[in-house]
Amino acid sequence: MIANALNDKPLPVYGEGKNVRDWLYVEDHCKAIDLIIHKGRVGEVYNVGGHNEKQNIEIVKIICKELGKSESLITYVTDRKGHDLRYAIDPSKISNELGWLPETKFEQGIKKTIKWYLENRKWWENIISGEYQSYYEKMYGNR
Repeated sequence: MIANALNDKPLPVYGEGKNVRDWLYVEDHCKAIDLIIHKGRVGEVYNVGGHNEKQNIEIVKIICKELGKSESLITYVTDRKGHDLRYAIDPSKISNELGWLPETKFEQGIKKTIKWYLENRKWWENIISGEYQSYYEKMYGNR
C-alpha cells in the first residue's frame, strides 16, 4: 500500500475495507520471535499480537493522510471467496509466560514504517519490479 501510494497507483482494498486485522510494528514482532527462540518452550505455539485491531480501510486512509495522497487512489476490489472478515489474535500466552508486550504504539509504528519506505525507495523498488508485478496482476488485476 505504501509503495503504491508513493507511486500514485491504485490502492486495492477488499470489499468495503471492513476486514479487521491486528496491527503490530515489525520491530516488536521481531523482538517477540527472538524472545520465543531464546526463552520459549520447545514445541509450544505463541501468538504474537499488538492488541490493536483496525479495519483495513482505516490503515489505507492513514497512509494516504501521512503521505499527503488523495483517498481517490483507494480502489475497492472484489473480496476473495471465504475471506475472513476478522483475524483475531490472543497474545496472552506470550505475555503471561514470557513477559512480552509490544513496545511501539500503532501511531508511532505506522509513521516509522512510512518513513522507512521513504528512506529506502531503491531497495523496495527492486522488489516490486519484474516477477512481483506478475504476481500482483494475477492477485488484483481482475477484481
